[in-house]
Formats: sequence, C-alpha cells, structure tokens
Amino acid sequence: MTVYEFAKGLILEAGQQIREKMHASIQVETKSNPNDLVTNVDKETETFIYNNIQETYPEHHVIGEEGHGHDLDSVKGMTWVIDPIDGTLNYVHQGDHFAISIGIYDGGEPYAGFVYDVMGDKLYHAKAGDGAFVDDKALSQINHTTLKTSIIGINPNWLAKPKSEAIFKQVVADARSARAYGSAALEIVNVALGKLAGYMTPRLSPWDYAGAAIILAETGGKATDLLGQPLSIQQPSSVVAANPQLHDELITHYFSHHQEAIQAFHQRIQKS
Repeated sequence: MTVYEFAKGLILEAGQQIREKMHASIQVETKSNPNDLVTNVDKETETFIYNNIQETYPEHHVIGEEGHGHDLDSVKGMTWVIDPIDGTLNYVHQGDHFAISIGIYDGGEPYAGFVYDVMGDKLYHAKAGDGAFVDDKALSQINHTTLKTSIIGINPNWLAKPKSEAIFKQVVADARSARAYGSAALEIVNVALGKLAGYMTPRLSPWDYAGAAIILAETGGKATDLLGQPLSIQQPSSVVAANPQLHDELITHYFSHHQEAIQAFHQRIQKS
C-alpha cells in the first residue's frame, strides 16, 4: 500500500469516528482567545491519526494543530501536516461545515493533499502531478476570472479590525460578492471547485492550508502569501488562494500597495 492510499483510508476512518460521536457530549476549551476553540474530539482525532502514522511509518514526521510536532526544525523525509477538525466553531455550533485536513510533504515538497468534508462525506484529494479528485471523480481545471466578476472568500472579522481592514476593504468593495464558510480548508477547496474565485486571510497556520493547497495546485490554482511568496509548512502565514488571473490581479493591484502592513502581520504571527 502506498502512503497515498494509506492516508485516504486513515482520513476516512477518522471521519467515521467523528460522525459516531456527533450525538455525544463534547468538552470545549478555549486556546488563544475565547473564539479559538478546541474540543476533546479534536484532540482524540489527532491522536488517532498520529498513532496510526507512527505505527505504520515511524520514520515520518507529524505536525498537528493540537500539539504534535510544533518544535519540528526539519522537514527532511515525509512530513504530515494535520488539522483534525478544521472549522471547530462550525463543529461546536452547527454540527456541520468542518473538515479533516492532511497535507503530506516529501522533503518540504508537496506529495499529497486530503480534505475530508466529514458530514458531507466527500473526500477531496490529490497526489502532486496526478490531478485532483472528489471521491473517485476527477476535478476540472478552474476558470480564470477578474475581481469584478468574482465571488471571494474572506472572514468578515478582518474587515472589523483597522489594520486588516486597510488591506482587504477595497478588494471586497471591488469583488462581485464575498462569502465566509468558517473552514479555511473547505474554502480553499471551494476555489479548486470554482465555487469561489479566491480566498484570502492575513493569518493561517500550516495545518489550515497544507492539504487544500496541494488540491488547488492540481486544478491550476495558486496559493501563496499576500506578497506572492511560497507558503511554508513550518510557520504561520497570510494566504491568498485563487485562480491564476485573479491571484495575479490581487497581488499586483491590491496587496502590493500594503507591503509594510502585510510584513508587519507576518512578523507578529511568526513570533506568536
């Protein structure tokens, strides 16, 4: 069995375990702020995935949102970047619209990405160079759009904070419309599906985008930081994920004018 096939089976099994716990009581804690939630199910799911990886591939590294590998200083060999529940607020409040995300990198280069819409029971996956799929159906290459004809994804909270509002206000004003779904992995997947033309944020952790960015790349999309630089799996970053035409428009005509503010965001989040 290849690593790719093993990962597909593992993420589906983890999702099934989450569904079986949906009617059980959950323990909810806060992390960095009152709206940054973690549950016992987040922790149990990450532990389940981590233990299975270690049993099968003990030489592989694991970086997980809930604690595994945060002190990892090298990405030599295979590295799994895991978010056991991306969209924990949605999980707690809605019982829907959340995902398990896994990105696998070989020597820091993309190997395979997986985003499992747990309640929708849809697995989005891609092996670098082999195309992207939803379950067994191949995804098409995405269309190119301009901002004025695009629906974009952005958390509206960023428009209520002066420093980030300055970066994004004009983008939202010039777009056809904006949406927020509450799961970065699913929003980037929606760009890969063509349901969104782009998604942007001044701050994400690697486990939020590591899987979906690989899927997006296989449909012809681009994911970088807001200054057009490659994303890292070892530190947080701003993110813009979009079809190539829109991506270039956003970088050139919008974000490049806020270079100092964006660099300040990067410095703050990489120190935290």
